[in-house]
Amino acid sequence: MRVMKPKTRSTKKRVARVGRRTARETRAPYAIKPKPIPPQTPLELATLEEAALAVGKTTHNIRDYIQRGRIAKYNTEGKRITRAQNGELRVSLYELRAFLSLVAQGNEKHHHAGLHPELGFYNVPERERTKHVHRLHPYLGKFIPQLVEWFLARYFTEGEIILDPFMGSGTTLVQGNEMKMHTIGIDISEFNCRIARVKTAKYDVEKARREILDAERRTTQFSKQLMRAPDAQLPLIPEEKMKALKASLLAECDSEYLKTWFAPRALLEMLYYRRMISQYEHQDLLRVVLSRAVRSSRLITHYDLATPKEPLPVGKEYWCRKHLRMCKPIEECLSKIHAYSEDTARRLEQFNHLRSDKSITVIQGDSRTVDLRKALETTPLAGRPIDGIFTSPPYVGQIDYHDQHIYAYELFGISRNDQLEIGPKRNGKSRQAQEKYVEDISAVFCNSLRFLRDDAKIFVVANDRFKLYPEIARRSGMRIVEEFYRAVTKRTEQGDDPYQETIFMMAKDENSGALKTTG
Repeated sequence: MRVMKPKTRSTKKRVARVGRRTARETRAPYAIKPKPIPPQTPLELATLEEAALAVGKTTHNIRDYIQRGRIAKYNTEGKRITRAQNGELRVSLYELRAFLSLVAQGNEKHHHAGLHPELGFYNVPERERTKHVHRLHPYLGKFIPQLVEWFLARYFTEGEIILDPFMGSGTTLVQGNEMKMHTIGIDISEFNCRIARVKTAKYDVEKARREILDAERRTTQFSKQLMRAPDAQLPLIPEEKMKALKASLLAECDSEYLKTWFAPRALLEMLYYRRMISQYEHQDLLRVVLSRAVRSSRLITHYDLATPKEPLPVGKEYWCRKHLRMCKPIEECLSKIHAYSEDTARRLEQFNHLRSDKSITVIQGDSRTVDLRKALETTPLAGRPIDGIFTSPPYVGQIDYHDQHIYAYELFGISRNDQLEIGPKRNGKSRQAQEKYVEDISAVFCNSLRFLRDDAKIFVVANDRFKLYPEIARRSGMRIVEEFYRAVTKRTEQGDDPYQETIFMMAKDENSGALKTTG
């Protein structure tokens, strides 16, 4: 007979480790606080048998979805429950169909009970997520316009004033204007403000197109001269004059970053384009076109435009995860200028047909201290209280916002305000960093609330993994009215792993002693 040896202390530890690992491996990708589907959405309650019949599944399938946290349990009154009494278990056909639709698309990993099925925008194609001017220039961390539209359509009306104190590249401003609302955006970054102003400016579209395409044409001719191309439309510049032109362009470049991160041909093409900009009327527009092209022309891998760590040597081959073949870093800028010139002109024209006559105000400043009353006194909004906020503050330790556009700051000599960023990646995610984040975000809302109506609605999009926003709301003189949970999918250049955001709906807390509205 086999005698079982008693478990040693080390064996017990090993078993415990295995147990912990097993539990961790079967845990949901992220914890979700139970939350009912908002009242605007019909639950369509059904028994397991009715649900199975309605979607062509078995009751075993439906129970499996419940056990894996894909759909929620409800009682006969539509209340979320964790344990059902005999005969009272119901599921939501609306929620079930949303999950099965994602299964059919291969997106089921993004769906869990408690996530709002509409706010994932799974069926919205890329061209709509980046429609018209929303894709004039890349920007890490921005939300899609459909998210802004969903909330503005349900909670605000035409003619109201929406503030975004963390404006970024201006998504809220563009979408709010399209929906006939006045919009105000504040950002500490001068380059972000330039992007937002270019997106929202009113243009003589045909004149803007002519200037964009003319700058492209002239850069093309310069590049052909540079490469001594036989099909150059103008006679080739004599070698000595070309040497002098190249030397003068390089003399204007005092940035070691530009000299290191770009191949010689790409550097000369972008410097030539930059020199021409002063000859045109729409100068910031041309700077945005060039910046977008420059971003894509660095000596980096094709699959890591967002956060490259260091430049590659010119001509170095690497295995490209984007193209699934051996590639080399790009060595010229002209092809990107060509691609983005016509694209920019087309997007400006598209938004020109959709925009409303409502005002758009871009303010470069610190949202913790900016005096909105003074900033708006020469605008159509002077003296009017703000009706609401829709914003997405930076996440703790996630992005260094100035560094993501370092190429633009270096190329155009734009001043930086890194020291005023809130929650930058370089400061990490420590408890100390979190406390500083709470202090700074609270200061922004305390300042902003002074200019809001007493019944203003405030929406804050956040990945609150550290549970900081209840304290931020308390310190800011607000209360959380409702929370919406959404899966974030198809994030440009950031992969497709399951990721959750919370949209906090807040209001002024009349019992907090917060400052009254400033007229």
